[in-house]
Amino acid sequence: MSGYVLVADDDPKHAALVRVCLESDGHEVTVVSDGRAALRAAAARRPELIVLDVMMPEVDGLEVCRQLGGDNGIPIILLTARSTENDMLLGLYLGADDYLTKPFSPRELVARVRTVLRRARPVRTPDDNVIQTGRVRIDADRHEVWVSGRPVELTPVEFEILLVFALRPGRVVSRRQLLEQLHGDAAYLTERTVDSHVMNLRRKIETEPRRPELLVTVYGVGYKLAEPAPVADDEDGHGSP
Repeated sequence: MSGYVLVADDDPKHAALVRVCLESDGHEVTVVSDGRAALRAAAARRPELIVLDVMMPEVDGLEVCRQLGGDNGIPIILLTARSTENDMLLGLYLGADDYLTKPFSPRELVARVRTVLRRARPVRTPDDNVIQTGRVRIDADRHEVWVSGRPVELTPVEFEILLVFALRPGRVVSRRQLLEQLHGDAAYLTERTVDSHVMNLRRKIETEPRRPELLVTVYGVGYKLAEPAPVADDEDGHGSP
């Protein structure tokens, strides 16, 4: 699961460590030292993934994330020395797929990179592997989503979340279950992380994100993808034309 990774970090020693870790795992790596250079490098050659420090000169990591992540489709792992949860959630809101808080182990970074790259690449499934539930249509082979016939661009994490729900229409999925799907058994990740991803997903698939009709909250439990409304029968017991 190797790929082309862009690393943006203004700490030369830390950037060198990240490069060595990723190259040892078979990745091709380009390193830049500030956010503006990261934007230029990504424009010159689109990376498969960006490992992005939050605190950088010129342009900070959150601004790079806003410009390159999310709808732009480049998976991003944020590196942050900040310990407050709000900073992490802001990064996820802006389009990051994952984050690591410094200091972290090289093995953990390598594992996260592998996981995000795996999500970002299309799953090889039969050509007819299309899931339709109500107004939501998912082509798992092509990583494409339509809502009411409208194509919707999702990040790899958002796609994976929606796929989890689409395979269980009408069934409640808890935040803990989603965390395990996204990150495995990582105790330091919080259920608020899930809420942030769900909020981003609603912004893209709902007509009114503040009043969701597709991805609804089951208070105190989790979320579910609403089942299609049954077709009402007429007086003769036949469905409406």
